[in-house]
Amino acid sequence: MPDPAARDAAEESSAFSHPAVAPDASAAYGAHPDQVVDFYAPRDGGQRAPLVVALHGGAWRAPYDRAHLTPFVDFLARRGFAVANVEYRRGGDGDKVAGRWPETFDDIAAALDAVADLAAEHLPQADPRRTVLTGHSAGGHLALWAAARHVLPAGCAWRLPDAPALRGVVALAPIAHFERAVELDVCGGAVTELLGGHEQFADRSAVADPAALLPTGIATTVVQGRDDIVVPASVAEAYVDAAARAGETVGFTLLEAVGHFPLIDPSADACAVVAEEIAQLAW
Repeated sequence: MPDPAARDAAEESSAFSHPAVAPDASAAYGAHPDQVVDFYAPRDGGQRAPLVVALHGGAWRAPYDRAHLTPFVDFLARRGFAVANVEYRRGGDGDKVAGRWPETFDDIAAALDAVADLAAEHLPQADPRRTVLTGHSAGGHLALWAAARHVLPAGCAWRLPDAPALRGVVALAPIAHFERAVELDVCGGAVTELLGGHEQFADRSAVADPAALLPTGIATTVVQGRDDIVVPASVAEAYVDAAARAGETVGFTLLEAVGHFPLIDPSADACAVVAEEIAQLAW
């Protein structure tokens, strides 16, 4: 049996070996340099393609930006999707702290509110009526959270009056259940850092933890590698179980002999599975 850490390192190296792919267009959704969306047109030249909105991972930390997701985004564009690759504010500039409160959530809410209009202007091939939201790792958390804004508590600034106009969500190895992630010390305490520390955890997790924002009524699929040691499968399983207790069925695709990074690696078979899950919701 291969060493899990060695396998994970090899998978990460493969996923990060692909050169970044430049977008076809970019647009700002705010004044901060990180408040930007990159657009990728479907490579088959098709018109009115489903729009995939992608949120990158990296433990909500500043050193990890949207560039590392561009090979995956390009892979989806080559499969006939129009794609929006969203950037957002993460940990403090140059440091390794996870996230900014409340700016990380402000940005995801603002980007999702603006993306349909921005796509209409900058990516006319996109059909916002067929939007699927996807995200990897910390981005998977943000995707699930963005799809649940209509069930946030009354008075919350991010709350939507109605469910967002989504065909569905495909969350890839998401940090989807905060209590379980904290138990496992996922990404070196990133969840607690995201919420501003232990003192803030209880109050802020109530509006930030996808497992606390159920049911959503939005079609949701989680894709997870069984051998993931970065965000272990038990985190996704805890979220799926929480959804079931709330009366909602969440699709759960558990891939054997797959770790964290093949889900966004265009050279990995797992990436094709992800594209098919997105297609199932989009088409």
